[in-house]
Amino acid sequence: MNPPVPAVLMQLAAIVGRNAMPGVPEPERASDLGLTAMLLALAAEVWDTAAHRLVEENRSLRVLLDDSGEDQDLRVSVLQKENERLRAKLIEAHVAAEKAGDTRREQAIWAELRASTERRKLSVSIV
Repeated sequence: MNPPVPAVLMQLAAIVGRNAMPGVPEPERASDLGLTAMLLALAAEVWDTAAHRLVEENRSLRVLLDDSGEDQDLRVSVLQKENERLRAKLIEAHVAAEKAGDTRREQAIWAELRASTERRKLSVSIV
């Protein structure tokens, strides 16, 4: 699951707003604000690296898929949409490689999927 940062920020705004009201029990307020602080720190990390990661990932996918093009619009929403398009093509390529018994191609796809997982790790990632 990968919730979009704007949705997380809106939820956090609601939590902070609720905790600004009088009468919130202290343990509940402390828990909510601690969780909010942690999620804001993660959102800042994701926001800071998102464009770089998506450009790097889109380049790698294009090479693997022999897909020409480049990212000219660096808005995260545009990069993400292109990433989703490329990932859909990667799934098709993976299925085709499996059906054809093309193990070299399958290995190249798995290598990119592992690299993609590494790129998406956060500072708090355990694995």
